Amino acid sequence: MKITSFQASLAAAVLLTATWLAVPVSAQTQTQAPVQARPSAPAPVAAQPVPVAPATAVQPGGVAAPAPSTAAPVAAAPVAAPPATEAAIAPASEAGPKAGIAPAMKELSPWVMFMSADIIVKAVMIGLAFASLVTWTVFIAKSVELSVASTKLRSALRKIAEARSLAEAQMALGSKQGILPSFLSAALREARMSAGLSSDSGIKERAASSFAEIVRAEQRRIRIGMGFLATIGSTSPFVGLFGTVWGIMNSFIGISKSQTTNLAVVAPGIAEALLATAIGLVAAIPAVIIYNHFSRVTKGYLELVSRASGTAARLLSRDLDRSHGSTHSRAAE
Repeated sequence: MKITSFQASLAAAVLLTATWLAVPVSAQTQTQAPVQARPSAPAPVAAQPVPVAPATAVQPGGVAAPAPSTAAPVAAAPVAAPPATEAAIAPASEAGPKAGIAPAMKELSPWVMFMSADIIVKAVMIGLAFASLVTWTVFIAKSVELSVASTKLRSALRKIAEARSLAEAQMALGSKQGILPSFLSAALREARMSAGLSSDSGIKERAASSFAEIVRAEQRRIRIGMGFLATIGSTSPFVGLFGTVWGIMNSFIGISKSQTTNLAVVAPGIAEALLATAIGLVAAIPAVIIYNHFSRVTKGYLELVSRASGTAARLLSRDLDRSHGSTHSRAAE
């Protein structure tokens, strides 16, 4: 019995020792598993415990045989997580287009600004462009007209420079039309209508009155179109300023609605408004320059007209003196 008890105690001690050795290994395996796994890996799968065999086996004859040593429960190895890809690591902001990038500003050419302008500003621009067209049309027409009229009058004055009477001057000019033939016709008409009158001063006075009417008519004719130049030159800047004020007012209204002072929002409207002022100056500056030019040229032409009037008056005076001289000679005979 003592031997049996000793063998039983020995078997119990062996079993306790195997159990004590198995417990630290299992605990160490469980503590190291989370360290080896990545944070993104799934949790390790717990291992199923292995059942322990009975400690003693009774052999025939009453002697207890030691139980075979059993393996300690082994924990399953954790499953390694797959490596994280670059797409997962990259921030979401790099995957899509960057936000906050301002759109490209539209091209601010004069035509684009005109098409984008308000209807009032467009009307102002069209009116100023038409005024500029009128200015250059008057410039071309008046230049041709003054040049031709001055050339004809100088040529006519050269032709009658040696004439001694109104009839001889008319024959030198022929059937040409112009300001000098008008003076000669008026002088001959007054001399014919005053035939039989003895007062030469009255004839000359009435002829001078007819000459003055012809000069005034020629002044009115030669100044046609210059009134447009004066009006355009004086009013175009103010008309353009009106378009600018209207456009800037609309720009400020747009700023208040959009609640932003971004230059991309403010600049187009202000540029369209300033374009109206620019067109106004483009129409006004040439009009003023052309008006001053024609004022000088017209003054020179009117001096030629006065010269022609004096030439006709001298011819009339010669004819009157010649007629009175012939009358006195007849009376003396």
